[in-house]
Amino acid sequence: MPTAIAVTDPDLVLASPDRHTPSAAVLPVGGAPDAYPLDRALTDVHTLIEQHGYVIVLCPQSVPDAVVHRLHSVRSVLESDRIAILRPELPPLGLAVLALQLRQLSICDFSPGVLASAGRLLAHYVHAGALLGSVAKLDRVPVSLKAHAKSWSPGAQFAVVASPQPQLLRVTGDETPSGPAFGTRMFYAAGQHSTDWVTGTLAPAWRVSGAVEAPLPAESPRWWATGRNGHPGKIVEFAAAIPDISVLYQLVSSVRREECHWCGLELIGDRCGFCSAPLATGALPERAGPTRSSLAPAAASGRAALPRASHH
Repeated sequence: MPTAIAVTDPDLVLASPDRHTPSAAVLPVGGAPDAYPLDRALTDVHTLIEQHGYVIVLCPQSVPDAVVHRLHSVRSVLESDRIAILRPELPPLGLAVLALQLRQLSICDFSPGVLASAGRLLAHYVHAGALLGSVAKLDRVPVSLKAHAKSWSPGAQFAVVASPQPQLLRVTGDETPSGPAFGTRMFYAAGQHSTDWVTGTLAPAWRVSGAVEAPLPAESPRWWATGRNGHPGKIVEFAAAIPDISVLYQLVSSVRREECHWCGLELIGDRCGFCSAPLATGALPERAGPTRSSLAPAAASGRAALPRASHH
């Protein structure tokens, strides 16, 4: 069985693009403790380890500390080094897209260590942002005093990109934030806001291969500082990322693999995805993966090497 990919909320599970891509396990540790008690979480994670060998859990940066503490408690009580907890600096919908990419790659011949550390690499290729009615309370992307002041103007709209580089502009015409230089598919999720600008202006400007609507993650209003009392507010979250498994495979396999000096698992990049140990001094990778510009031709043409599926 492939390495299990898990998320902390069911709305972080995007629909599988084909019948080969496995779904993600859901560990709803963010809810009330009595709704998902610790003993049930321990049983669920233990079962995943028994069935899959290793578990990679993706958790948004914006969740309360109690959620992260529960995840670490599960790992501690089980005394398992087979649980990786990833918290990349991506908005919730971008995190859901990353989880989908890892689900796609989980059926390939990557070891659990490479797959976990690939999460940090692939996060740099996810263009994630939101269309907001106000940035007055936004603190995860730099906001100027001028933008804060304009937030109070009736009907104001702001296009904000959080990853891979922060961008913010007030939507007044056809101007859009700079987007990916390689082929992507866009996912978008709406709160109390029209999606017309995202689907009619942003998606064509970014030359995405398609725009797919998804449910707005429950964590999105907290991350983007919109809404209150259970209402998401004026928000349309969006995330554009590489959809082609062959291109994803090429991107990950092009990075030199190392062995973690602490737990012994394979890794790419400068840190182990499971034990978080940094790469030993003097063993830095030759490169951190192809640049976005070098990836563009392969992503646009789809002529990347075909992935090799694992046989379990």
